Amino acid sequence: MSGSGPGGATPGTVLEKTPPPAPDDGAAGGGARRFWSARRISAGLLALLLLVVAALFLYDIAAVRADRPAMSWRRELTDQLARRPLDDLWVLVGAGVATVLGLWLLLLALTPGLRSLLPMRRTHPDVRAGLDRDAAAVVLRDRAMEVAGVRSVRVRVTRRRADVRAVSHFRELDEVRADLGAVLDNTIGRMALARPPVPAVRVRRPGRKG
Repeated sequence: MSGSGPGGATPGTVLEKTPPPAPDDGAAGGGARRFWSARRISAGLLALLLLVVAALFLYDIAAVRADRPAMSWRRELTDQLARRPLDDLWVLVGAGVATVLGLWLLLLALTPGLRSLLPMRRTHPDVRAGLDRDAAAVVLRDRAMEVAGVRSVRVRVTRRRADVRAVSHFRELDEVRADLGAVLDNTIGRMALARPPVPAVRVRRPGRKG
């Protein structure tokens, strides 16, 4: 559910109803966990593939039980598996594909995903909130543009860093950098993130035309 961010209307905030957390999920955010992706598309595709394969095998087995000939593809597959040695190229390729597919499914099962959501500090035990990284970047960019001397700003927010690239057309660069650092620290603190990203600020002069 979309809603307002801390201290104002910030797009990209999500709320999630969850069971009461463990006691270590304190206000400091040290125990805040990342959001886990449902991965409905990959799970649905895998379930559909397994259903189709299982239905084909069950149909073929039922046909053989009813004194009908087995499907040609199953007879051919059985003959190929009986004739080909384990070091055959196609056997190794098939085993490699199956291994890669299995490792990919394990990776999906063991990793949370949803890297674009930054967990926020929990003020209520039954509610988890998250802020989209793009929305956080927009807020930081807008605040940075309010600093005197800043001509343009590019912001990229990751889970641990907030990379800010600013162009200043007047004032000393050190002064602009110091003001930007103070504004970004204050803005990040007001976002109430469980793990606030560390701002990395770079300020330069605009390039010469021609």
